[in-house]
Amino acid sequence: MGSFVLNPRAGLSMKICRTVQEVRSASRGARMAGRKVGFVPTMGALHEGHLSLVRAAKKQSEVVFVSIFVNPTQFGPHEDFSKYPRTFDHDCELLQTEGVDVLFAPAVDEMYPKGAITFVTVEGLSDKLDGVSRPGHFRGVTTVVSKLFNIIEPDLAFFGQKDAAQVAIICRMVRDLKSPVEIVVCPIVREPDGLAMSSRNAYLNAGERRQAVILRKSLLRAEELFRTGERRTSELVQAAQKLFAQDPSVRLDYFQIVDPDTLEPVDTISGRALVAVAAYVGNTRLIDNVILSA
Repeated sequence: MGSFVLNPRAGLSMKICRTVQEVRSASRGARMAGRKVGFVPTMGALHEGHLSLVRAAKKQSEVVFVSIFVNPTQFGPHEDFSKYPRTFDHDCELLQTEGVDVLFAPAVDEMYPKGAITFVTVEGLSDKLDGVSRPGHFRGVTTVVSKLFNIIEPDLAFFGQKDAAQVAIICRMVRDLKSPVEIVVCPIVREPDGLAMSSRNAYLNAGERRQAVILRKSLLRAEELFRTGERRTSELVQAAQKLFAQDPSVRLDYFQIVDPDTLEPVDTISGRALVAVAAYVGNTRLIDNVILSA
């Protein structure tokens, strides 16, 4: 059976499931009782951005499931899987305070049995934006999310707008596979200085933390030009690139303006457009974005 953690604030208990069988039983029990199941997938190291997803799930669902699983298949061979922040005990405290009903925290071999060779790939989107710099990343994301959806079978699944490319790819996967889950996209949560909240912010030293706000500043610069009437994406991109050129210690990965659903580049903004940026601050790769609507 799953273990339980007392929720001292809510006077409730949060069930912690370690196996597929345990969490599947809990989910099916909730659905058989006619309760709407909301699900928030995470890799742990929880912050206010994650908790905003949990709160949205609480509002829109009757039972809330959260997963904590640092998924090895979405990390490249030279990326930070081994040092990715793991704060499980603290995460549990946060989730029980928020009144989460079930936490699914499997081991790697529970999600990827020995000899597993099946992957889920969204062709044509997975090699856009972060997929260029991180080959195979989105294949790992869609594979694990597909597994989690199959295991928990939620009615609603909650994702953050910060991972805009991931959102577009998961929405396409759900549509193409006819998965019976509604994807709910929640706003980016930011630090007081505008930096998008991310578990990877913990890697930044004090100097890098100050430099990191350039990502947000570049988006605001593009948004400012857009509001003055500029619709040519080349001009918006060039203005943002000039900001990065002024701080060579931050290495720009990409600054692109694309269709938010297809992730294809657009030359002129005539409807909704996703302005997305990724950059390396020290050794830490950060992302951010904004949606512009003509």
